[in-house]
Amino acid sequence: MLGTMSDVLASVEAKMRSVFGEPDARAAVTFLGTDRIEVLRFPVSEPGNAPGSDGGAAVRYVTLGMSDRPMTDPTAALADPVRGPRAELILTVRAGRADTDKVLRPLAVLASSPQVEGVIVAPGASLDTGGPLWPGAPFTAVLVGEPGGLVEDLELDEPMDPVRFLPLLPMTPNEAAWKRVQGAAALEERWLRHGTDLRDPLRQGVPLG
Repeated sequence: MLGTMSDVLASVEAKMRSVFGEPDARAAVTFLGTDRIEVLRFPVSEPGNAPGSDGGAAVRYVTLGMSDRPMTDPTAALADPVRGPRAELILTVRAGRADTDKVLRPLAVLASSPQVEGVIVAPGASLDTGGPLWPGAPFTAVLVGEPGGLVEDLELDEPMDPVRFLPLLPMTPNEAAWKRVQGAAALEERWLRHGTDLRDPLRQGVPLG
């Protein structure tokens, strides 16, 4: 039985390790008034499966701590401490092309946003990082993708909701602005049409004309 929140996080980390193997680094960030958020880094080497990709090594950053509490509707009169969606965030990028390890703090900021801002992070949402994801990055926002592709949902004991593992897709400022008008599905279709390698930390924005 998962009787405490620490049990939830232990199970989340065990799920990550069962899928991704052992992390080769981890860092913790604590913001005033929020719980501790960790970011684990997992190395991955796999053939390129995105159009235009040349394969090779990649690195995967996964948050740990966001799922400690359920996300609650900011309009709710009283937050439910047990029920509500739970999630962790996953960002995968090609290794060695940029100083992507500096993404740890922006990721921790995004993972703490449900506590700090009372938002519910869900597929199709845009999350603004307030600056480049890492030094020199052309991305200042991310699109939240659909769960289940990398890690299946982690079922918890009733009445707790399962933990979903949400992939993050970096967006340039122009892509983020276009997505706000046209919607997430239209941007994803544009990426697919142009064979965009969403793991390339140096990629240019997709043509939006």
